[in-house]
Amino acid sequence: MEKMLRLAEGEYRFATLVWENEPLPSGQLVRLAADALGWKKSTTYTVLKKLCERGILCNTDGVVTSLVKQSAVQQQESTAVVDRTFGGSLPRFVAAFLNEKPISEAEAAEIRAMLDAARTEQEDNQ
Repeated sequence: MEKMLRLAEGEYRFATLVWENEPLPSGQLVRLAADALGWKKSTTYTVLKKLCERGILCNTDGVVTSLVKQSAVQQQESTAVVDRTFGGSLPRFVAAFLNEKPISEAEAAEIRAMLDAARTEQEDNQ
């Protein structure tokens, strides 16, 4: 069974501090969480312990690192949003997004390149 990588908003913001600064001493993480999130030391250690138990982060000898890449968490969360909100339909998701926020020509070109690369990869795997 695939590991559950979905994080609550606060957990994600906390994990981002680790991803952006790892490896880092747990004391430094406490200071970062206080500055960035307004958390107390006890909150930081509670969330750290929870994410370590879930296999997302690791705290060994007071040094905190990630066990899961940020991109893996983002991918699972994105998939869950599309599945839950749009019945798994990526075109419906994109249409809803574009109705709310127009994209630049550069963004459109980047998306076209991603679609072309995904199509090529899919054809290569067949």
